[in-house]
Amino acid sequence: MGGRIVIVEDEEITRRELKILLENAMYEAVALDSFERAAAQIISLSPDLVLLDVNLPGCSGFDVCTQLRQETDVPVIFLTSRTDSMDELSGILKGGDDYITKPYQAPILLARIMTVLKRTSGSSARETTQFTVRGVRLDISRCTLSRGKLSADLTKNEMKILSRLYVCPGQYVARTDLIEYLWENQIFIDDNTLSVHVTRIREKLRSIGAADFIETKRGIGYRI
Repeated sequence: MGGRIVIVEDEEITRRELKILLENAMYEAVALDSFERAAAQIISLSPDLVLLDVNLPGCSGFDVCTQLRQETDVPVIFLTSRTDSMDELSGILKGGDDYITKPYQAPILLARIMTVLKRTSGSSARETTQFTVRGVRLDISRCTLSRGKLSADLTKNEMKILSRLYVCPGQYVARTDLIEYLWENQIFIDDNTLSVHVTRIREKLRSIGAADFIETKRGIGYRI
């Protein structure tokens, strides 16, 4: 999980949907809203991956990719509403890493992004799976919480709840947002089940000496 993804998409609704989708999947998403000197803008943002629309106002995504390849090896996934196989071939020949047609299916797009990032990030992939807030470390790759020499194993659901809190420390995350985030990842839970999970997380935090780590505000949600 993690990594910065730049979205280069001229359709505002699609751009907004992609940004929300990526942020819910724990990526840092940056969307360009102007496409003049797009390649230079992308390079200045130092992304881990680029989602690049083929049809941009005043330029072609293929040309933007060619310009990128003169400066960087950042992974590029082309997005297009065209289904011409020659477009796909052109995208790969221009240096693209993958090619997805719109309308895309969110789970497939996220899987393709993960595959490309794994293939291109190599040994650095693990670094983005660890987050530390106030001395408590969440290791997503190992599903563990630790503080000093003490650690506790997490279930998949517990890890997902904590990962959502860790990306915005100091801010409340609504219970409904947590339930929706878990449901979108094919793990259906209701409001009562969420309470059970949070109680178990608190017990594990207490076991590593971080009893008051999660704060609850009635009617609003949780924060760390």
